[in-house]
Amino acid sequence: MIRSELIQIIADENPHLIQRDVEKIVGTVFEEIIEAMARGDRVELRGFGAFSVKKRDARQGRNPRTGESVKVDEKHVPFFKTGKLLRDRLNDG
Repeated sequence: MIRSELIQIIADENPHLIQRDVEKIVGTVFEEIIEAMARGDRVELRGFGAFSVKKRDARQGRNPRTGESVKVDEKHVPFFKTGKLLRDRLNDG
């Protein structure tokens, strides 16, 4: 599912909302998740999962083409852990 499909489903299920308002709501939700993660906060959506940021330490890597050693800087990466309801739904059908 892509963002526009999500917006369309929400708009179809809520005919009292204007599609432009639904777009704004979905955009705001995503933006707030991004902002919270940028601050290093954890975002938990009960039943769905939790978004967090993990730190990857600097390390020595290898260029796969040349085999040459390269320095890989420290970085922060997004991490998603599924909630119990989502895991159960995926595994129990």
